[in-house]
Amino acid sequence: MLTAYEETVLKEAKRWEKSLSKRASLLQRSSKRLQTKINHKIPERIHRIVTESIRKMIELALTSSDYIDQVEISPEASFREREEMVHKRLKKYKRTAAMEGAGTGAGGLWLGMADFPLLLSIKMKFLFDVGQIYGYDVRDYRERMYILHVFMLAFSSDKKQKEVWQIICNWEGEQEKWKEVNWKSLQLEYRDAIDFAKMLQLLPGIGAVVGAVANTRLLEQLGETAMNCYRLRLLPN
Repeated sequence: MLTAYEETVLKEAKRWEKSLSKRASLLQRSSKRLQTKINHKIPERIHRIVTESIRKMIELALTSSDYIDQVEISPEASFREREEMVHKRLKKYKRTAAMEGAGTGAGGLWLGMADFPLLLSIKMKFLFDVGQIYGYDVRDYRERMYILHVFMLAFSSDKKQKEVWQIICNWEGEQEKWKEVNWKSLQLEYRDAIDFAKMLQLLPGIGAVVGAVANTRLLEQLGETAMNCYRLRLLPN
């Protein structure tokens, strides 16, 4: 029997799930075209740094404890209490990401590039915290792979999102198939999803403002995706 709170957030999660099937807006499609033009103006060395940062992030997420900070939460905590804790963590990580984005964005092209691995680390730490708060053992390889799929869902194209969502929806049956992840595909999807906002951060004069706003928005996007994934995974529907 669901509580009133659980019924409310489950409805919210189902509305979010339906939104995944909608086509990208005209603004998003226009942004993609502009993003492609900007990408051509960015030195190839910059693109290689982004690619390498994402590759290292995936390897660390799957093989090390670098992103795992022990989260103290009672096994008897209610679903609402767990979500309140997630909201507090999200607020904390958004604040960290905003400060970090503003600082690196103000530093021009090369210092701005330092933001990519730093922001990736913030995002992954947040996801590992969230997994623990909802009661999962994030040291388990299968849970790490689930976290990576949540990450991919948050930062992928419309077409890829639909593919990833089907995997997440059927995770109990799918998890044994995912012994490894195609990091090249993931990094391309991730770059396409964040390049427009993040590449603007590298432009002189507006980098600091764009960095703070973009990082905050990206953490909000990740938080919404993660919470709704775990809601639909945990709550009977």
